[in-house]
Amino acid sequence: MLGIIVLAVVLAVGMLALVIMTVISHGIHRYEKHYVERGASDLTEMFYFIDGRQLLLMAGASGLILGLMSYALFNWFVGAAMALIGIFTPHFGIRVLRQRRIRKFERQLVDALNQMSAAFRAGLTLNQAAESVASEMPAPLSQEFGLFIKEAKLGVPQEEALQNMAERVGSEDLQLVVTATNISKQLGGNMAEMFDIISTTIRERFRLEGRIRALTAQGKLQGWIVGLMPLALGLILNYMRPDLMQPMLHSKFGYALIATILVMEVIGMVMIRRIVAIDV
Repeated sequence: MLGIIVLAVVLAVGMLALVIMTVISHGIHRYEKHYVERGASDLTEMFYFIDGRQLLLMAGASGLILGLMSYALFNWFVGAAMALIGIFTPHFGIRVLRQRRIRKFERQLVDALNQMSAAFRAGLTLNQAAESVASEMPAPLSQEFGLFIKEAKLGVPQEEALQNMAERVGSEDLQLVVTATNISKQLGGNMAEMFDIISTTIRERFRLEGRIRALTAQGKLQGWIVGLMPLALGLILNYMRPDLMQPMLHSKFGYALIATILVMEVIGMVMIRRIVAIDV
């Protein structure tokens, strides 16, 4: 009878371990498909050539480092949470890098449009004007226009090459320029004047966005201060009175309380950022 019970327990534990391993394997596969492959593709579009395996190693290393540091400073619960955050840190970093690149590209696009408008008035074609921009402007605009010129020289239609560039960059301003250029090529029109109008519109939008950022800076700062205040207060109390903080950091009720606080903090900060985020 005892042997049957032991065998049943072993089989149950084995099945549970198999289910856990299957869930973990499925999660790793989904993470690799939705985050690693997409992150590597985004980096390639930004001319950073890092394959998925290297990105996966970076995610694992960041999760391991943050997890071990948090476990050494606090406990296993904080270590596990920080390890999970560390795994997704490269993905967030890629998003921030892409947004910065788009903003830099859009700032350079204003000068590029003025330069191309002057080139059209001098009698140059679209490819010649784009080639002059690619040779004189800094990255990332020179990279994108240089790739556009290479595609055009390889026989890709101009409309398709322009649309490919707009999809790579992900800028709404560039998409507006590409759409207007393709329509102008099909229906005819003064492209120099059109580029001047678009350049003026983008410059005016930059001015309005700068003014809005200045007006909403105080609200964003208040959101960060209010969001980080519980964390700072907890660290100070843990340093000054560890005897009061240790029961919370080593009990199930404390873990649930910390998790609730973190969730509410994240929700509050997201809501504040949504309120002060104004599109022009």
